[in-house]
Amino acid sequence: MQRKKQAAGIFEEDIKQALTVLESGGVIVYPTDTVWGIGCDATRDDAVEKVQSIKSRNKRKSLIVLVSSLSMLERYVRDIPQIVYELLEVSDRPLTIIYPEGRNLAGEVYAKDNSVAIRICNEPFVTELIDRFRKPLVSTSANISGKAYPSNFDGIDPELLEKADYVVRYRRNDRKHHSPSPVIRVEYNGVIKIIRQ
Repeated sequence: MQRKKQAAGIFEEDIKQALTVLESGGVIVYPTDTVWGIGCDATRDDAVEKVQSIKSRNKRKSLIVLVSSLSMLERYVRDIPQIVYELLEVSDRPLTIIYPEGRNLAGEVYAKDNSVAIRICNEPFVTELIDRFRKPLVSTSANISGKAYPSNFDGIDPELLEKADYVVRYRRNDRKHHSPSPVIRVEYNGVIKIIRQ
């Protein structure tokens, strides 16, 4: 019982601290429904630039965005191809979908053709954080560009942790091996292309 109370306290404190950082344009390291991620407010150019800089990442590479619901997804994608609703209904794994055209997001989130990769996240911490923040989050694996992604918290480079404005405590003890989500691209005509399995 004491452990549950302690976990609930850490969860709530992490949400509050992460919100403060996100609202000021800062960067957080946090657990997602796949691997640990480094992220920020996906609508702020200055915040996205910080993430790219911390990761030493090529700015021409697009980023994955997390939303908490289908209704939120609809605010950041211009037109959702009908096939997406069917895919989301049958998928039993986290699924990142590249949409032909995004909107209302920071410029560096998009690919050159204005497409955008978005995942509806079902992880309790992230869902709560996004719901309270009321904006989507950037989510890119918490590693220096070119190095291996961390399958759990212990695999994150200390250098990256030091550069973030806040590192979430929730789920640091989770030792399960996590891997990135599959990525598919959908077109308006319903054509699907698998980018990453």
